[in-house]
Amino acid sequence: MILIGENLNIMSQNISSALKGREPKPIQDLVKAEVAAGVDLIDINIGPARKGGDELMAWAVKTVQAVTDKPLSLDTTNLVAMEAGLKMHQGKALINSISPARLAVGLPLVKNYKAAMIGLLWGEEGMPRDANERGMIAAELIYKANEVGVANEDIWIDPIAGPVSVDVSQLNACLEFMSMLGELAPGCKSTVGLSNVSNGTPTHLRPHLNRAYLIMLMRYGLTSAIVDAFDPELILIARGQKPGIVDLVYRVMDGEKLDLSALSEEEVAYVKTVRVLIGETVYSHSWLEI
Repeated sequence: MILIGENLNIMSQNISSALKGREPKPIQDLVKAEVAAGVDLIDINIGPARKGGDELMAWAVKTVQAVTDKPLSLDTTNLVAMEAGLKMHQGKALINSISPARLAVGLPLVKNYKAAMIGLLWGEEGMPRDANERGMIAAELIYKANEVGVANEDIWIDPIAGPVSVDVSQLNACLEFMSMLGELAPGCKSTVGLSNVSNGTPTHLRPHLNRAYLIMLMRYGLTSAIVDAFDPELILIARGQKPGIVDLVYRVMDGEKLDLSALSEEEVAYVKTVRVLIGETVYSHSWLEI
């Protein structure tokens, strides 16, 4: 499992202040901590960065690469800023992300800078409705990328996982799509913004959702995830160090009726969380207490 640390994000108040003030220390301290936590790539999310985004991204890439040789995931909707970051980046960068609507501008960046890309399955009408629509968008995106010389090995497909509190059917559609991806796109990697799943839920509950859904996606061959680097339990799961919990989650997914009284408190939390994620239990902020 390839882990991309999500924490260098302009939405964070401390990071936003450091980015805007061009203060390297808070940025570099965070990056060192992410690396120590065990991530494989560092995501630099500067948001839209409409004003001065090119200079900001170039500065951020230089600042981060001064303290780590981990590859970077460059995360912005401003493709001028994206190119500035690619020019500064040492080694192979990951472009996060390119949707079908941005292929005309985004694919030349992938090719010219020998980068990898996250292909975001956001269609012309927005969020795809189901697994089949995701499959059609992915097929078109991969075809066009291959057409300009981008190999499948440099394409990371993101099926877009939405918040469980909004529409659980989208999470199940992602699982179904992941079960199809290996046949649809041999050689492509996959990734997901894991924290999207728990977006809008109480802070203390978010890790339960993120960890359980990661395990569910792993069953269908997920190769990468964009994660909170500072969730040690999630890191252990991704590194294969929680086999008993993984097996438990798969048993719930298979419909096995488990006696909760025979399980530990940790195991009960996973069982209840998976039931929410598959739609067996209706989401509420109190699902662990029911």
